Amino acid sequence: MQGVTERFLDYISYDTQSSEDSSTTPSTAKQLKLGRRLSEEMKGMGIDVEIDKNGYVMGSVPSNIRRSVPVVGFVAHLDTSPEVSGKNVKPRIVKNYKGGDIVLNKKLGIVLKVQEFPAMKNYYGKDIIVTDGTTLLGADDKAGIAEIVTAVQYLVEHPEIKHGTVKFAFTPDEEIGKGPKKFNVKKFGADYAYTMDGDEIGSFEYENFNAASATFIIHGKSIHPGSAKGIMKNAIRIATELLELFPKGETPEFTEKYEGFYHIYEMNGGVEKTVQKCIIRDHDKDRFEKRKKFARECVHFINKKYGKGTVELRLKDSYYNMKEIIAKNPQLIGIAQKAIRDAGISPIVKPIRGGTDGAQFSFMGLPTPNLFSGGHNFHGVYEYIPIFAMGKAVEVIVNIVKEIGKVEQ
Repeated sequence: MQGVTERFLDYISYDTQSSEDSSTTPSTAKQLKLGRRLSEEMKGMGIDVEIDKNGYVMGSVPSNIRRSVPVVGFVAHLDTSPEVSGKNVKPRIVKNYKGGDIVLNKKLGIVLKVQEFPAMKNYYGKDIIVTDGTTLLGADDKAGIAEIVTAVQYLVEHPEIKHGTVKFAFTPDEEIGKGPKKFNVKKFGADYAYTMDGDEIGSFEYENFNAASATFIIHGKSIHPGSAKGIMKNAIRIATELLELFPKGETPEFTEKYEGFYHIYEMNGGVEKTVQKCIIRDHDKDRFEKRKKFARECVHFINKKYGKGTVELRLKDSYYNMKEIIAKNPQLIGIAQKAIRDAGISPIVKPIRGGTDGAQFSFMGLPTPNLFSGGHNFHGVYEYIPIFAMGKAVEVIVNIVKEIGKVEQ
């Protein structure tokens, strides 16, 4: 599987950070640069591929068998997280990792510590790609892109591998939840797909959060503090009171596995108006609905106390748990787990404490569970990826293609 490392290092040199404040698709024009780069690269392999004006790259490897088998697709996203810069990434390969902490940036005192990230212990003796501590790395999801491109090249160069039609796609704006916004499932033409957007080697995910966004707009009344008694309504203080109504133990820093949460991730404003942004998450659909109901009840309580219209709530569902759809397509689970085992690794089946494009694709008629890309500590300067994990991800893609080539349809 030569080439996956070189491709990854090339792709992370492109700044593709998406933007929540944009209304365009893609949200940032710089994502198009990588999309065009990938399109040209794959055309050079003789692959049928195109990129549309919205930045979606789609391509196809034709079947080399006569009988009909399901069409499978593989998807990764072009953008990196808005949370941390992805510009001027300076990767470093730690050869033959000897264990212990890794100093990312001596000048800034940024250290990748085993005590904080114990999964590092699993990669003793392996080559690991790390950052210089000033940007994220971009393994989420340029590792997935590199793995798909490398697997496609491998299939093209090894026609002895019998397979049906294989589709691939690279999408913009996954990190801001808009990857599927203008994705044409019918045009893609796959019966089902896998996103290469998971983390540690071996991980396989077909459950994710039900998700909603909640924006609380608190309207106050500003007046000179010297004559404010009985008149002023301080939106900042009311916002703090609203925040205190939510259970303290049901936040990201206190939950794991199948535990849901409320996460107030942004608050700004002043006396006259303060805005709180919150995400609501739960794997269980009933608990998810109860969480949204609780948010509405909190607003009702504040408005009853301070007057109608004090708090305005904008509540919107973002995506749903793909398990509902994948359960109707159990063959996707069996095929993926066998492909992982055939690559010499053990499947790690776990719920996603977040979402992927695959969650939305699944409810758009394209069942799409999620496979590992091999990285760790996404969305931050401590992000790293073992090189051998990328090679194993390429193997898994090829193994899935082989397995689906055996399916009778």
